[in-house]
Amino acid sequence: MRSVRAIYLLIGVILVGFVAMLAAIVILTPGAAQFGHEPQALIRPVVALAALTALVWCLMAAWRNLAVIRGNVALRYFRSYASDWPAEWVERPAKAYMNLLELPVLFYVACALMLVTGKFDGAQIVLAWVFVFARCVHAFIHIGFNYVPLRFAAFFAGSVTLGVLWARFAAQNL
Repeated sequence: MRSVRAIYLLIGVILVGFVAMLAAIVILTPGAAQFGHEPQALIRPVVALAALTALVWCLMAAWRNLAVIRGNVALRYFRSYASDWPAEWVERPAKAYMNLLELPVLFYVACALMLVTGKFDGAQIVLAWVFVFARCVHAFIHIGFNYVPLRFAAFFAGSVTLGVLWARFAAQNL
């Protein structure tokens, strides 16, 4: 039990540092008065996240087909997903893929709204890249070694970043 507490304490310290980094981004990056960034600056992180999603989809297809070819999972599992559960590693990319279709929807909507209104600044561009990086780390952990406390830290970091991105957008537009 003590080691679990130590792990979560360490992750908490890392997350506090991450929140401090977000605060520095928001405070030190030129503010809302300096709009006029090129749309490509905001489109790049959107494309990067879409590319990550496509890559994870490819991994999902490869992992599942490899598992079928090797005999690690029966095809009947994929008919209903209700019986003959495969080994956990087979479904890791599928679960990471589903994660990339959930929370990032709010990211895509925020970026689309910022592009339509033309109201985004350097801080929001940096926040968009931080969110994409957090999602990359989350997917890598999920598919690679799936250490839940670390995966949660990556998820939490991305969620907080997205919250800050939305708060800045709302403050600039309401």
